Order: sequence, then C-alpha cells, then structure tokens
Amino acid sequence: MKTVRAGVLDVAYLDHGPSNGSPDGPVAVLLHGFPYAPDAYAQVAPRLAQRGLRVVTPFLRGYGPTRFACAATPRSGEQAALGADLLALLEALGIERAILAGYDWGGRAACVVAALWPERAAGLVSGGAACNLQNIPASGRPPSPAMAQAFWYQWYFHTPQGVEALRTRPEALCRHIWQVWSPSWTFDEATFDRSAEAFANPDFAAVVAHSYRHRHAAAPGDPAYAAIEARLAALPTIAVSTVNLHGDDDAVDPPEAEAEGRRRFTGPFQRRRLPGIGHNIPQEAPEAFAQAVLDLA
Repeated sequence: MKTVRAGVLDVAYLDHGPSNGSPDGPVAVLLHGFPYAPDAYAQVAPRLAQRGLRVVTPFLRGYGPTRFACAATPRSGEQAALGADLLALLEALGIERAILAGYDWGGRAACVVAALWPERAAGLVSGGAACNLQNIPASGRPPSPAMAQAFWYQWYFHTPQGVEALRTRPEALCRHIWQVWSPSWTFDEATFDRSAEAFANPDFAAVVAHSYRHRHAAAPGDPAYAAIEARLAALPTIAVSTVNLHGDDDAVDPPEAEAEGRRRFTGPFQRRRLPGIGHNIPQEAPEAFAQAVLDLA
C-alpha cells in the first residue's frame, strides 16, 4: 500500500509489476466501483504484472485509506470529480499514458479521462455500460419502470434514511447490493469483508449520497469541477481503442440497454458479453478482464 498527494486527495493505492514505482513501461490503472474496492482486482493485477505491466489500483474518493487533504473540500461524488481524481493520480505518479480499466464508478472515471484527455489513455476497458458518462442535463427524464425499479438504491440515497444506512450499516446495505447485482455469483463472507473494510472511510456516506443525488440534478456540483461538467454536458465521443465487457447477468446495467452508449465511440471498439457474469466483472471474471487489458497493451 502506498499513498500519494494527487489533487485534493491523498490517494491510497496498490502498485504491482516489474515497473513498480517507475513511470517507464506499459501501465494499467484499474478502478473499482460502488460498492466495491481494489480487492476486486486481486486476481486481475497479478495476471497483468506477470505479463510485464505496471498495475496501479487506487482507492477512489470516499473509500479505504484515501483521504481528502482539506476538511473544507466538498465531498462530491460527481463524475467530473472522479475523472479529475484519475487525471491527478496520473500526474502525481508521472504516468503519461495508461490503459484505463474500470467498471461502475471506476468505469466512469476512465471514460471521463478517455473522452476529455484521450492523450492520457493508451486504451479503455469499460465494464458494464460501455459509455459510462452521465447526461446530467437530461436527468429529469423519467426512466422506464423497469430501470426505476433497478435504481431503487439511487432514490434511497436521496433520503435521510438512505444516508444513515450508508453511515451506520454499510456492510448490510452493500452486501445486499452485491447479491442483487450479481445474482449468479456466489461469494463467501471473507471475500465480501475484504472489500467492506473500504466502507469505513469517514467520507463514504457523504461521497456516495452526493454521487447519486448529483446525477439526478438533486444536488449542486463542486464549483471546482464546473468546467469539466460543462464539457461532459456536450456529450463528447470517445476515440480511444475500447473493449467493453458486459455481464449477461448484470441486474443493474442490463446488456440489452446498450445501443445508445455504443454510438458515443468513434474509435476501434469491441463488445464482449460474458455469460453467467453479473456487475462485478473483474472479481467474477478475472481472466476475461485481464485479457481485455492485455489486448490493448
């Protein structure tokens, strides 16, 4: 475990591979989602390191040992903040270009950087929804009844009860989400507990609640990221070479809903559906995730 000051955060991260600690050589940055942790890549990172890649797996804002450097910084979970954090981490570690790979929140951070700073992305592995960028200006449009049901947790986090559950009972809440989103995956308590340690971060509840409120225009963004959000509101395309992995059993990002997202990619693009796999792709299908990264290396 290492820590580096990157933008507004002191980012905790794991560093694997023969180029460990060096900016030289191929690099992959693996980014977890909600409600997960870098342990999701416990079987992916060694596979990549054995093939000669340096592999960096950070804890996102609000997770694990990562901390805000200043108490006055808004605890934002908006997409622009996640992208800015990733860009700041690349800068802090002296990494000019990397394969950016993630799912859920991590996939969103990777897509933001790939869209707005493509020169920093040697490739993109996007798990679940291919284009994980949010269309905040259109957030007032009601989703289909089926998607509204799937997004129950987002509405829950708009309430005081939901925030209190994030603050005082994150393990019970997040274990339930794991089970619902990956209905075909049988995980043991030790596997869950290793990731659940990351939910003890003092800013976990605030960052998560803001993320799900902001995406529905129910909470203001951090003014520091207003310019990035404005660029994302223009619906930029992604020209970076991309592999999209989508679990057939993903209960929150069903693969059938992907036609619109595909149109946002203008560069080389491959979509790989994974039978029997749910939302937590790197932990459920580590070989497939590692291969996607290697195919872009």
